[in-house]
Amino acid sequence: MDADPGDFLRSRRARIQPEDVGLQAYGRRRVPGLRREEVAQLAGVSVDYYIRLEQGRGPSVSDAVLDAIARVLRLDETERTYLRKVARPRAGASAPASSQRVRPGLRLVLDSLAGAPAFILGRRMDVLAWNALGDAVVGFSRIPAAERNMPRQVFLEPAARELYPDWAAVAAETVAYLRLDAGLHPNDRQLATLVGELSLKSEDFRRLWADHQVKSKTCGVKRINHAVAGELVLPYETLGAAGDPGQSLVVYTPEPGSETAERVALLASWAAAPAG
Repeated sequence: MDADPGDFLRSRRARIQPEDVGLQAYGRRRVPGLRREEVAQLAGVSVDYYIRLEQGRGPSVSDAVLDAIARVLRLDETERTYLRKVARPRAGASAPASSQRVRPGLRLVLDSLAGAPAFILGRRMDVLAWNALGDAVVGFSRIPAAERNMPRQVFLEPAARELYPDWAAVAAETVAYLRLDAGLHPNDRQLATLVGELSLKSEDFRRLWADHQVKSKTCGVKRINHAVAGELVLPYETLGAAGDPGQSLVVYTPEPGSETAERVALLASWAAAPAG
């Protein structure tokens, strides 16, 4: 799994044109964006120092240098955090292979959200738990336990492109968040296995992974084509679980009075009805 700073920095350099930072572009450029020596000049470091950083040979690089490079490359806060992690990886820091557990208190919070579809994501975007309405909307219980993972669903489930009308945007966001996770946990063998499988089986995943986008998922809007309820427009909020930094609670919050809210209410009635 590639979580070194080189490809990431090269991809960020390619986004910035010389004119964007007040430089004149002399001669023909073999690759788009800024050259390494231009980044070094603008960041106030030597070219050799910057090259060593791109080659992953700068473990003692300071926050000041990384901040200067981030400023030149116009990185947002998520990208800055990612750069700090991959530029100074902790040797031997490996995620445990044991299964992730959801605290009973967090499950109670999840179940108390009876009127809102909700679920809990863990490391690698594994789906760890959900409430009845979350299951009614997404259908987590129909997915085999070993495959309850959002990237697997998006890229390996044939029905995903019908489930998500904005599939291309969902796929890009999923990969960007997974790469952020990879930067935070560079020695996670399970994550490396997941990335390897997705790369082998999905050309779309390979293309997006190679783009080195990193993004957090705190809020947004997702459209879902539900087989029974029709199209649902679902704003969502992602809340980190205190005490469990690898877990987050995702809650869909339909606009009150909207058609989606009415359809979700019908699904809630259906989900609450006794079986049989």
